[in-house]
Amino acid sequence: MDKQTILIVDDEKEIRELIEIYLANEGYNTLKATNGEEALEMIANHHVDLIILDIIMPKKDGIQATMELRKTKNMPVIMLSAKTQDMDKIHGLTSGADDYLTKPFNPLELIARVKSQLRRYYVLNSEKPRNENVLTLDDITINIGTREVKKGDKDIKLTKTEFDMLEYMTRNVGIVLSVEKIYENVWKEEFLESENTVMVHIRKLREKIEDDPRNPRYIKTVWGVGYKVEK
Repeated sequence: MDKQTILIVDDEKEIRELIEIYLANEGYNTLKATNGEEALEMIANHHVDLIILDIIMPKKDGIQATMELRKTKNMPVIMLSAKTQDMDKIHGLTSGADDYLTKPFNPLELIARVKSQLRRYYVLNSEKPRNENVLTLDDITINIGTREVKKGDKDIKLTKTEFDMLEYMTRNVGIVLSVEKIYENVWKEEFLESENTVMVHIRKLREKIEDDPRNPRYIKTVWGVGYKVEK
């Protein structure tokens, strides 16, 4: 595989350069932008495998940039922010980010998360069995090969994480899955107090596939246990 390219988006020069050094040491190509507007322009003109971006930036912040990006692109997004409250994290994940890291951060932890997201995005996708290329959930069709989801004739745009979650739960239709089990199978990491992360992605997924997200037909909550998908 060719060198993967990471876009670093932060209005602080020192942070951009610090991240660039660590990524370069791991063999990644890097692009840099100072705000969300620059980032979207770069993505339109360059191949980008993953984005690391700050939330608070001038012109267009990380939340706005991610929401606009998700209209057309599906690459992993890791958000950085000095904000540490749960609601800030939930807001970031709800906008379409795949992961969230608070400042100040350990650069080695960021690199580990970059590798994890890229592995999920590329390596695990290539390992899908060819004879399980299409899953169905009543009127929802999930094409594993093309990573496209349709509800009837309508295309449903999902992020990488939302797609992985829907695929995993559909493969286990009718089975009650704990939050811990969902996290470890979708994120491919050990579950460490990540209940909010799963909850946010379940909510976003319901908003996209359910006719009435408050009264879900497909993704059911089993109180005190977890979630299950029903046909």
